[in-house]
Amino acid sequence: MFGKLFSHSREKGQHYEEVAETYLKKQGLKAMARNYLCRYGEIDLIMKEGETWVFVEVKFRRGGGFGGAIQALSQSKLQKLRRSIYNYLQQSALHNVPVRIDFVAIQGDKNPDIQWIRNIT
Repeated sequence: MFGKLFSHSREKGQHYEEVAETYLKKQGLKAMARNYLCRYGEIDLIMKEGETWVFVEVKFRRGGGFGGAIQALSQSKLQKLRRSIYNYLQQSALHNVPVRIDFVAIQGDKNPDIQWIRNIT
């Protein structure tokens, strides 16, 4: 499963989103949607933990250069993510629900290190 060769970065992104989703399901979260697109950007994973809607950004880096995957979330990306979440909540008629933004950093091909950071904002 790991160490696959990918022809396109989108294919690689989808693979590691699946890795992250599987990991989070094992932690007790329920998958609701993947790759929600709107004019503000994309939400990689939408999950639920109990009554809380969890919006997950997934980043993969092969190695630890430049801080690795954990350093890959910029403030501008976070702002786009917040706008996308607001859009999703409005479209889905979800009002006054508990919301959390999580970050899953995956680093390494063969035996990836997965770091799950809850509530990044």
